[in-house]
Amino acid sequence: MGQRTIPLPWAAGYGLARTLLALGTLGTLAFSDAATLFREVATVGQYPLCRGVTAAGAFCLVPSEQYDTMRWMCCLVLLAAAGGWRPRVTAVPHAYVAFSVFSGISIPDGGDQITWMLTLLVAFVAVGDRRRWHWQRSLPPRRPEGSREGVWALIGVSAVVVARIQMAVLYFQSCVAKLPHAEWADGSALYYWVNNYAFGAPGWLRPALNAVVHNPVGVAAMTWGPLVLEIALAAALLMPQRVRWMLLPAGVVFHLTIAVVMGLWSFAFAMWAGLLLLLAPLGHDPDISRLFAWRKRRAARPPEVRATATEHIPV
Repeated sequence: MGQRTIPLPWAAGYGLARTLLALGTLGTLAFSDAATLFREVATVGQYPLCRGVTAAGAFCLVPSEQYDTMRWMCCLVLLAAAGGWRPRVTAVPHAYVAFSVFSGISIPDGGDQITWMLTLLVAFVAVGDRRRWHWQRSLPPRRPEGSREGVWALIGVSAVVVARIQMAVLYFQSCVAKLPHAEWADGSALYYWVNNYAFGAPGWLRPALNAVVHNPVGVAAMTWGPLVLEIALAAALLMPQRVRWMLLPAGVVFHLTIAVVMGLWSFAFAMWAGLLLLLAPLGHDPDISRLFAWRKRRAARPPEVRATATEHIPV
């Protein structure tokens, strides 16, 4: 009977997703003081609410005068996770900080919720990762099938698959939820978003965008283009890998545009991480170290030849 194998999930590809998730939360905590993050919301109460499950959040463990101290402690955890140090050690603390931010701050956005969900799923991968840094190439399995490492590999791959399904559903829902609205159907929605006082374009960018949205063809393209991309991303798992690679830069630019126009940077980092999990192959292991060694490539000696195939483990 043939032996079944699965790709090892502990690769630089998932490590980059971890880094992006950590950087998104780090930006929220590092550039916002406690008075901004934790305030009273009308008809709800003073945040953090510390009720039910949310009482387990980090900011419910200290008095209000120590919120800034706890905020910087969380930043240290996020720095370690973003840097890729000891994924097995930092996985659970990283997920805990993401939960604490989502459940504790006064006005969380969709990016904070997505970050918490993806960080939790990625933690199931990271707890089985025995590498010193998540930028390293995959390590070959130490023991044959049936070992504890094989179980962790299966758990990790399963978590990534769940994350991919979650991202596909998210994009599908995002597209379909817009369709019943007349402004999205007639192609005029981006005119109103660009000129929205709360989430509209910044002053320096508004003249250029208004030149586009005041043109019928321009505003229709800006409105319907995202819908086409979102439904394509929702169906990405049904497409060949070469098509997914083409969708990746389109998705990155799409969320970069949203971040620049609407200022939703934590949302962008969360979605970039989600795009990597959705569109890259399972166990994708690019040699990221080459990006930091461009000077060495100028040396006279020929570069070391390294295998690029994804490691697999029997299950």
